Amino acid sequence: MTESVRHEAGPAVEAAESADVSDREKQELYTASQRQLIWRRFRRHRLAQVSIVMLALLYVLAAFAEFIAPYETSHDFKGFVYAPPAKIHLFDEDGFVGPFVYGLKGGRDESYQRIFEEVKEEQYPVRLFVRGDSYEFWGLFETDLHLFGVGEEGQIFLFGTDRLGRDLFSRVIYGTRISLTIGLVGVFLSFVLGLIIGGISGYFGGVVDEVIQRLIDLLVSIPQLPLWMALAAAVPREWDSIQTYFAITVVLSIVGWAGLARTVRGRLLSLREEDFTVAARVSGVSEWRIITKHLLPLFASYIVVAITLSVPGMIIGETSLSFIGLGIQPPAVSWGTLLQDSQMIANVALHPWLLIPALFVIVTVLMFNFMGDGLRDAADPYSIN
Repeated sequence: MTESVRHEAGPAVEAAESADVSDREKQELYTASQRQLIWRRFRRHRLAQVSIVMLALLYVLAAFAEFIAPYETSHDFKGFVYAPPAKIHLFDEDGFVGPFVYGLKGGRDESYQRIFEEVKEEQYPVRLFVRGDSYEFWGLFETDLHLFGVGEEGQIFLFGTDRLGRDLFSRVIYGTRISLTIGLVGVFLSFVLGLIIGGISGYFGGVVDEVIQRLIDLLVSIPQLPLWMALAAAVPREWDSIQTYFAITVVLSIVGWAGLARTVRGRLLSLREEDFTVAARVSGVSEWRIITKHLLPLFASYIVVAITLSVPGMIIGETSLSFIGLGIQPPAVSWGTLLQDSQMIANVALHPWLLIPALFVIVTVLMFNFMGDGLRDAADPYSIN
């Protein structure tokens, strides 16, 4: 069709092309797989997409914590105890000079409270890829290169310092690694236990089902936090940080599998008598293959959503135990251990930046919940495409 004819046809041609596009979209929708339908619906959930980006950023921080943090977690600055968050300046008396911080001078006010003043004569430009504290990157090689800093001649405390003069920003970045990974490891263990125990309970039924369900009733009847505290208190105090990390992960997973196991059990009870299940059993297919190859994939999307929504509970559990001193122990750093300094109200009133780790916990939990909501809506077979 030439341009002149196309122009003369006008609205009729545009309507025909729109109809073709609509028919093509419908055809793609009807022939799409379940995974493609879920992805199609998930892309329409903007908040869930933003959550994925935010969580990806947090896990990047966890993976490259040594490089991103300007200081090591144990680096204490004498004379800078409870220093406030640094102010990043772009202009001085002569105009724009780029990002820099002034030097700090500590002192006491009339009530003997610690105060800090900026020293205008000392300017430290903020630079990228500077040399600082040495570290082993992923245990592969030793280096002292950091993403940003002001060099050895000055200090930069983006989130202020704690009671020992340690940079809170660096400690929060390092704490991201434990607080985020403990949620994934704990959920993985709960996922395995929930699928196996729930699958056995729902598929075989009878006495086995009765025993497992009464065990689950016992677990869910115990208040979660006291149970965590009791189990965490049994962890030997002389264990190192790695042993304590895995012990707390197991503690959080002990009761985390109960909800998933009940869900798996209920789904299998409704599916084990279906025609395709009976046909597979008559054909001589093993019970294990029927469960893993025929039944569990039918509600795999729900399992993924349940796992996603369980991660925030694990993170909050670790934070709570570490906050009261029963979780991760110093010198290991997590968001929970960082919040121990904020247990005293007077401390928080004088140094409110000590609550910054709590903001990371809140944001992370919200992002996981938003992503879980998006996955739940996308996996719903009755949702509108």
